[in-house]
Amino acid sequence: MSDSQRSDLFTPLSIGAIEVANRVAMAPLTRSRASMDGVHSPLAVEYYRQRASAGLIISEATNISRQGRGYAFTPSIYTPQHVAAWRPVTDAVHEAGGKIVCQLWHVGRMSHVSLQENGAAPVAPSAIQAGEVVFLESQTLDTPSMPRALRTEEIGLILEDYKRAARCAQEAGFDGVEVHAANCYLLEQFIRDSTNLRTDQYGGSVQNRTRFPLEVVQAVAHIWGADRVGVRLSPITRAVGDTPLDSDPQGTYGYLAEQLGRLGLAYLHCVEGQTQSDNEADAFDFKALHAAYGGRYIANNSYDRQMALDAVASGHADMVAFGRPFISNPDLVERLKRNEPLTEPDRSTFYGGGAAGYTDYSTLD
Repeated sequence: MSDSQRSDLFTPLSIGAIEVANRVAMAPLTRSRASMDGVHSPLAVEYYRQRASAGLIISEATNISRQGRGYAFTPSIYTPQHVAAWRPVTDAVHEAGGKIVCQLWHVGRMSHVSLQENGAAPVAPSAIQAGEVVFLESQTLDTPSMPRALRTEEIGLILEDYKRAARCAQEAGFDGVEVHAANCYLLEQFIRDSTNLRTDQYGGSVQNRTRFPLEVVQAVAHIWGADRVGVRLSPITRAVGDTPLDSDPQGTYGYLAEQLGRLGLAYLHCVEGQTQSDNEADAFDFKALHAAYGGRYIANNSYDRQMALDAVASGHADMVAFGRPFISNPDLVERLKRNEPLTEPDRSTFYGGGAAGYTDYSTLD
């Protein structure tokens, strides 16, 4: 590969209406350092500022409502207090020359009654209990609570929650939003026939199962403009517990990608594997998914430097998102440019705590 090809990863790009300085994205990384009310810690200002050399920062998954929360100490974006906490974060990123979008999150069945208002059951397309681990304020549990199936008329209320969160993200100064329709959370629970057993207009055929995710994306795009909205998908990702795949991932997600491609969105962001520990892109034709979508494509899942260079040079991806390397390498873009070794993260500080393992990793300089 020539030097000119190698530079592609580090050249500017228009991703929808967002102008980025390079093709390295920071993937959403849950760090669990907000308050139990979802108000972000002031430490987040420095954390995101340190990583602003990424072409695009995708914020950690951010709750669109109290109902949408599934883990303790995760940030939210639906009250004035949440907006006020996020505003200095986006200001800091912009002052450092970066761009940041807010990932809008509803966990669906991946929650626990202790995290819900008045101890209510989590909601889902269908009343199927998940096997994922949940992190509460004072303990970790093996399984979430049994969810209840959403009534058809309630789905519109969640759509309003997404719209409110999208407006709040505008007020907080983000450059756009990413609709989280991946990782076995609410919108993906609707997409997959393994977790959606509904018999109304939101269940059954692939057209029905993708109806609500598409309604969410269209509603958010109406607020932001489609060219500032991205979507995250994970066709072959299983949760830690027992979440099964769709019976026809290629057909289901290919159809969804084609529909998303008609909306003129900023990008499609795909987790190309089942887990974050090994890249399994060969198990699914992501090139076909990219082609069905037709627009800007962000690849994600354990990419290293050479894989990222090749993905961009070949046209497989327009950007490559890095997750864990950004935790311990705030200057990851510069390290990739220079082909310098990466610092390994301290896994014990991934979730919760303070500055240790959050804002105290050093840079090359």
